[in-house]
Amino acid sequence: MQTEDMEVPIINNLNDNGDRQRPKGKDVFKDQQKESESSMESPNLEFEYGDTDTLTAELSELYSYTEEPEFALNRDYFEEDFRSHARGRRWIELTVEEQRAYVMRLLDALEVTDRDKRLKVARAILYLAQGVFDECDTEVDVLHWSRHNIFLLYDMGIFTALLELLSMEMDNSQACSSAVRKPAISLADSTELRVLLSIMYLMVETIRVQTEDDRPEWIAAREAFKNELASPLYNGEPFALLLFTMVTKFCSMNAPHFPMKKVLLLLWKTILFTLGGFEELQEMKVRHRERLNLPPLPEDSIKVVRAMRAASPPASAMELIEQQQQQKRGRRSRRPLVKQDSLDTYNERDPFKNDDARDEEEDPEDTDSGIEGEVDPLDRDVIIQPPPPPPPLRPPTERVNFPKGLPWAPKVREKDIEHFLETSRNKFIGFTLGNDTETLVGLPRPIHESVKTLKQHKYMSIAEVQIKREEELQQCPLTLGEEEVEDTPAEMLYLGMLPNLSQYVIALLKLLLAAAPTSKAKTDSINILADVLPEEMPITVLQSMKLGIDVNRHKEIIVKAISALLLLLLKHFKLNHIYQFEIVSQHLVFANCIPLILKFFNQNIMSYISAKNSICVLDFPNCVVHEMPELTAESLEAGDSSQFCWRNLFSCINLLRILNKLTKWKHSRTMMLVVFKSAPILKRALKVKQAMMQLYVLKLLKIQTKYLGRQWRKSNMKTMSAIYQKVRHRLNDDWAYGNDIDARPWDFQAEECALRESIEKFNSRRYERNKNGDFAPVDNCLQSVLGQRVELPEDFHYSYEMWLEREVFSQPIQWEGLLQNP
Repeated sequence: MQTEDMEVPIINNLNDNGDRQRPKGKDVFKDQQKESESSMESPNLEFEYGDTDTLTAELSELYSYTEEPEFALNRDYFEEDFRSHARGRRWIELTVEEQRAYVMRLLDALEVTDRDKRLKVARAILYLAQGVFDECDTEVDVLHWSRHNIFLLYDMGIFTALLELLSMEMDNSQACSSAVRKPAISLADSTELRVLLSIMYLMVETIRVQTEDDRPEWIAAREAFKNELASPLYNGEPFALLLFTMVTKFCSMNAPHFPMKKVLLLLWKTILFTLGGFEELQEMKVRHRERLNLPPLPEDSIKVVRAMRAASPPASAMELIEQQQQQKRGRRSRRPLVKQDSLDTYNERDPFKNDDARDEEEDPEDTDSGIEGEVDPLDRDVIIQPPPPPPPLRPPTERVNFPKGLPWAPKVREKDIEHFLETSRNKFIGFTLGNDTETLVGLPRPIHESVKTLKQHKYMSIAEVQIKREEELQQCPLTLGEEEVEDTPAEMLYLGMLPNLSQYVIALLKLLLAAAPTSKAKTDSINILADVLPEEMPITVLQSMKLGIDVNRHKEIIVKAISALLLLLLKHFKLNHIYQFEIVSQHLVFANCIPLILKFFNQNIMSYISAKNSICVLDFPNCVVHEMPELTAESLEAGDSSQFCWRNLFSCINLLRILNKLTKWKHSRTMMLVVFKSAPILKRALKVKQAMMQLYVLKLLKIQTKYLGRQWRKSNMKTMSAIYQKVRHRLNDDWAYGNDIDARPWDFQAEECALRESIEKFNSRRYERNKNGDFAPVDNCLQSVLGQRVELPEDFHYSYEMWLEREVFSQPIQWEGLLQNP
């Protein structure tokens, strides 16, 4: 496969922008230099990855700016009802018992048949959940009373009542049919649903977050609520399944008025609450390994990634062209300093670097600050006249502090050791011993040492143990008996999702595609703006700008929720059972998730990460506590002063992690990355100076490096060096040279079919009702078989005569044939 020219499209694009011929003046060249320098001067991003952003940010993202007038509406409905009950007192002045009595009154009012009255009561409850902000002076007070009220609402059983109302609204065929017929859907079409989902989201998110001053009864309530959400208490399935049903109903165009952003945020937070976040996942993994008697993990991956430092990005295409043109003109002066640091965090010379890579990747800064003082032989006469004698060794005080070791402990799989021994035996002895990794007779001493080193770093994953156990259960179903399956939250969720899993995955990817910034609006695409567009479209420039920011923010929040949700599902299912993870992965791959993520990254990723699609003064709870300043076009354009947008960087990292999960150890999917020309797209993502994001980009580049050709590796040595320093080493992995690529043909269909077969065997063995059908005892007695009661449908006796005529009397029976010996 010809992949040496992978970067040509990018360079050609740059050339098409006016650099196809040599610039005629210095000004043009300076402009280009400024452009390339500004693109390289991206600062280090002080970003800390976590399960979610701050509580305030997560609460503010629930509401679109178009919903701002509804805050006052909620307050008015509450005060109208509360005035008659409290007689001049405020909510925060009531005792807890009085507050409980009032909530009980609201709960009773929720059950009235009048739809408008129910909505008013729901808005009053929402005002309580929002923290009775009209009685508060600061944002801290709003959050304090919101927390107090939400635990009170949960204790009084409000969530269960809301769930019943949500089910009613979902099944409201009149609202669905009117929304389908409408040419343009707005906020007004989803008022009831938005109010209900907002209260439920506030309850889930507030109860989920732990604080130091939580009361003992709140801690108990949190555990009870978590178990309630995870258990199949709602129509025999977990609460998340109800939300998944809303997503699929929306994507099938049967309910275009559903407020999808709120549904996705609630679904993500429900999964996060019931299954656990990334740190809980790490603890569960440690416990699971202990239960399987596996050695402990070599390091805590979360801590390692947090300790990593970002590296400078590789040279841009503009800089490479500039260097080449300067060399062609044969300048005798020193080359201008290129704004590119080595991708090496510690400014170490590339271990692979040779003279072949000098044109594209030679870095002048390396000659000044590198450890070695040697100058590129080609550039000696260009840089210095005459060449100086070799520089003396630097004193120890000036030397760069090198790391004590690489960030990750190397790993080796059992099959890697087997493969190494098989190759060695074929070479030295002439025959192999199968999977025997102990017998080293006849092999030279260095091979003994190599095997010893490999075994020191051998890593057995939970997935390998699960696959081995599954093979044993398939081979000996009667001997090993029934498998004990623990009813974990992940297991119950998988069991509920399994019948419609492909629909859920496709629906989420459709929404991700519709919300991606690189997607162009099409007539047949899903309308995800139903819960952001106002009834009356803007008429002034300021209103249009505000709505434009709101729409972009709306899409960013949807991408954030879907990316986090998919990553959580993949990680939890992988820990629960590898084949549960594999079936979700396969559905994602078949639904074109890989090209979709690459399409997402095929944009100016720096602009996306630094996007200012937020208006701070309109964010909750700021907008309900402080006086609203007058909005101007200048204040909207300015945005906030933050260096980056947390949610966009979070989304990018999640999508890269999903892509890593889908392609890891999958040769055919790795080849998809190569075929879709992902290398230049991923290289551009390295411009973001954030260590965690760079790590996952480098992982994706590492798995395809051997297929990109020698020329690509030669001209990207700094990227290769960064991979060496930041990504975990697999001792037998020939990732940097690609010597074994001819031995592995790309047969996508065969690999995926074999995997699908294993998944189906697992599902049928573990979840089908008629288990071990082939091995069930058979009744050979004619009398007992005829005497069995057969369950017939209720309407069978109506059509019994017709059935006799069709199935018995009209069918010719050859009695002689029955008497003959077979």
